[in-house]
Amino acid sequence: MKAVITVIGKDMVGILAKVSQSCADANANVIEVTQSVLQDYFAMIMLVDISKMNCELTELTEHLQKSVDNMTIHVMHEDIFNSMHRI
Repeated sequence: MKAVITVIGKDMVGILAKVSQSCADANANVIEVTQSVLQDYFAMIMLVDISKMNCELTELTEHLQKSVDNMTIHVMHEDIFNSMHRI
């Protein structure tokens, strides 16, 4: 099972480190990461393996939002992500 994590907001030092640490704390393995800085804004999409995660997705989302202030963070199970983007 996988999940998609998106992070968007003002760029600052340590965003990737904080998000990765939150995933590691939850035993969610980061599979792929893509990130960009567009002027002053940071945008990242992560694909994580949640098959061995030690908490619920809602808990991971809450932990991520606490660890990175002033960012918009969404965590979505891959089944929901795929359903939303299927034509």
